[in-house]
Amino acid sequence: MFKDARDYQIIFLASFLGLGVAMRDWSLRPELIAIAITTCLLTQAVFSWLSHRLAVLSAILFGVEAGEQKPRQPQPFNWRSPLITALGLSLLLRTDHLGTMAIAGGLAIASKFLLKTQDKHFFNPANFGIIAALVLTQDAWVSPGQWGEELWYGLIFLGAGGMVLKRVGRWDTTGMFLASYALLEALRNVYLGWTWDVWLHRMTSGSLLLFALFMVTDPRSIPNARPARLIWASAIALLTFVLRNQFYLTTAVFWSLFALAPLTILLDWLWAAPRFEWRRARLTDTQTPA
Repeated sequence: MFKDARDYQIIFLASFLGLGVAMRDWSLRPELIAIAITTCLLTQAVFSWLSHRLAVLSAILFGVEAGEQKPRQPQPFNWRSPLITALGLSLLLRTDHLGTMAIAGGLAIASKFLLKTQDKHFFNPANFGIIAALVLTQDAWVSPGQWGEELWYGLIFLGAGGMVLKRVGRWDTTGMFLASYALLEALRNVYLGWTWDVWLHRMTSGSLLLFALFMVTDPRSIPNARPARLIWASAIALLTFVLRNQFYLTTAVFWSLFALAPLTILLDWLWAAPRFEWRRARLTDTQTPA
């Protein structure tokens, strides 16, 4: 129905947010959602305008290469990506102050423009905003257990995430992450002699599935080539396993993605591949500007 896969993602994330508030009794204030959306959209608008002005100034001062056209008009405002980031922050980040959510949203979007190589950002914006809020403020936290481990939540996430991933073409990343993490947890389960309900309890975590389906698969920031994505997803699963079971870090998935995000630069250099483009999400691996 929609040509842009991000439209499905927006609908699903907004639905999950409403489901969580209605069914899980989250203490989520509407003004926090509003400030997340407002901050992300405003930051996107400001940086998009600055990027265009700098491109025009550069063309005037240094000229343009042969065959290139001088940038004269700014590109259409990209509202989908910052809205997705804002919804992701609203789903995962908890805070008592509006300023903390504004910091998370602003830095999340700014990271797309400031932390990139060859015109590609390598940090997932929502993940960057979450880690920034945890490090820079005293009142931010993530509640990985807010979805519980009820099976029907997992089925909803898998169905919705599957529709998005089918259009984006990143099932390989989700599959490798979940398979690697599931295998590691299974081996630990056998080693400790635990029953398999413990393993199932961990693998049906709603937050884990949300992460695997909507964050670790962001085609804008993950490696372009499939072999690179498989290695990258396996590395995140391994680090998550270590942080979760050796250091008892309940937010291990978010720290793992943040720590290994720069690995994308190396993997893209080792495996050259076209970039992803949202408007042709059903096809290949090309990519549009931030």
